[in-house]
Amino acid sequence: MSSQHYRNLINGFTSSSSPEFLFVCGAISQYLGAALAYSLFDRVGTSLVATLRVIGAAIFIIALRQSWKRSRQELDLVWTSLFGIVLACMNLCFYLAINNLPLGNAVAIEFIGPITIAAIGNRSCANIASLFSASLGVFLLAQVTAEGTLVGVLLAISAGGLWGLYIVLGSRVARSGAHLDGLGVGMLIGGLMIAPIGISSIGKAVHSPWLILVALSTGILGNVIPYGIDQVVLRRISKTRFAFLQSLLPATAACVGFVALQQKASVGEAIGIGLIIFAILFRGKED
Repeated sequence: MSSQHYRNLINGFTSSSSPEFLFVCGAISQYLGAALAYSLFDRVGTSLVATLRVIGAAIFIIALRQSWKRSRQELDLVWTSLFGIVLACMNLCFYLAINNLPLGNAVAIEFIGPITIAAIGNRSCANIASLFSASLGVFLLAQVTAEGTLVGVLLAISAGGLWGLYIVLGSRVARSGAHLDGLGVGMLIGGLMIAPIGISSIGKAVHSPWLILVALSTGILGNVIPYGIDQVVLRRISKTRFAFLQSLLPATAACVGFVALQQKASVGEAIGIGLIIFAILFRGKED
């Protein structure tokens, strides 16, 4: 099969699938990538893993799509660069946050970003009620504890703010001529921007080149698939609805844990998933 045939199959799949289903597919890939990346933190260094993940994803997309054939005007380099820098910094802040804070706490705090975007975009009573339900569901799923450090909290807040900016800028890139090429070029620029921070821990991996290759490969699961899906979805729905649907991410992670890892669900987690599903059904396709 030719690459064009594969593109047609992918385009057919994404255009016929609901945004909710695509979000779930992206979330599964994202959390598998995050789990792989987390396993490398002690051996490679948190900041280096974050840097290699972004750069690896960028190289993959640029090579696959031959993005260098795009003109500067099509790529809209100013907005594409801002988007990529925000995305890279978001990844870096979240990785550093979960290295100083329990994962549940980081997820709950970071979710402030998309919830804010969703609230600003639509202030109807139905939207506010749905946001409250989804936020409570995320809080229950996150299993927030009293552990962690102030540094971890500040990093998670930063990641949340950057997540909100990612949605706004990602919507602009998705609706421009750049689209997926903008994602790849933007991530390369963003990855190079945070590279000085990542290189500071290169000493941990210098004697194990395969670890660097594994870190680079985490970008396919953690960035290429989920952020590529984001670009497709952002062309179809408003950034307000997109921000609201981010609540599907922790719900999907919990369900994967229940099914694939045979983890037992607590009553709080089950209620949390139920609240998120209710919020999405209640809000419907508004926006």
